[in-house]
Amino acid sequence: MKKPRFIGIAVLMALALVVAACGDDDAADDTTAATTAATTAETTAPADPFRIAIVAPSASNDLAFSQSIVDAVDVIAGEMGNVEVQVTDGTFVVEDAAAAIRGYADEGVDLVIAHGSQYGGSLAEIAPDFPDTAFAWGTAADTFGLANVFSYEAASDQGGYVMGVMGAALSESGVIGIVGPIEVGDAKLYVDGYAAGALAENPDATVNINYTGSFGDVALAAEAAQAHLAAGADVLTGTAQMVVGAVGVANDNEMLWFGTQANQTSLAPNIVVASQVYHWEVALRDIVSKMEAGTLGGEVYSIDLANGGIVIEFNDAFDLPADVLAKAEAAIAGIESGAITTG
Repeated sequence: MKKPRFIGIAVLMALALVVAACGDDDAADDTTAATTAATTAETTAPADPFRIAIVAPSASNDLAFSQSIVDAVDVIAGEMGNVEVQVTDGTFVVEDAAAAIRGYADEGVDLVIAHGSQYGGSLAEIAPDFPDTAFAWGTAADTFGLANVFSYEAASDQGGYVMGVMGAALSESGVIGIVGPIEVGDAKLYVDGYAAGALAENPDATVNINYTGSFGDVALAAEAAQAHLAAGADVLTGTAQMVVGAVGVANDNEMLWFGTQANQTSLAPNIVVASQVYHWEVALRDIVSKMEAGTLGGEVYSIDLANGGIVIEFNDAFDLPADVLAKAEAAIAGIESGAITTG
């Protein structure tokens, strides 16, 4: 990482010697003043900012995957101070993301975050070219054996399980719909966890899962939600940035919604029950600490309910029955203690 820039000590010492050579009674005072000025200059010279860059596949304010990392970096910037944050979002095309990742490394950014599992192949090729730059990427558990790559993942099945319990407890029809993107990473973990929680609460529930094959196709998500509605679902959930389409259908038809990755209450305050929210700052704090100690990568991080990286955030405007809240809290406690496995 870049170090603070200071005024050259040699120059200031030369100045002090010139003043001392004057030989009158004021020389000592002038020398003292020069020395004081040098010390003050050294301690007050501005440090270079710590630079963080994010490359993300969707909009920074998507209330889902990309926003989760942007929010976390903003938290870190607020805690550290003197942090410069740059974001390149909407990079659905992997080649565009790779160009952005390499560009930030070329610019000397301290930490480049490639926020998308689809960027792994590119990062494995780029990182070795910049051994003095730290990279982080997720959701994944692979550093490629590189000393300057961190990786991070989310135990999203845990929050999914908790909300699946609530969904089954609240459903009147006993039919629950899940809109998934592609069966990979934290998306699949969430879908599987939600289904497991729903069936643990109500073994007779019907849990229908529909994968659209896309992370970002809002129209496909809306179509999947319509299919769940036609099948009798009165509770919906889904993951990835496409879910705004599904939330719209749920809102129009007064179906309950459970969000994940970011707090989605603002999308439909009347029907959002709760959201599983990623707090990536839990991992980022340690990454920055490791960087300050000279370690630029080689470690894998996982956020979960126990370490506070995953938090169930309830919609205060939703009238959640006390018994359902109690079920959720019991599920959280059980998962944290290991008494409950999410399947």
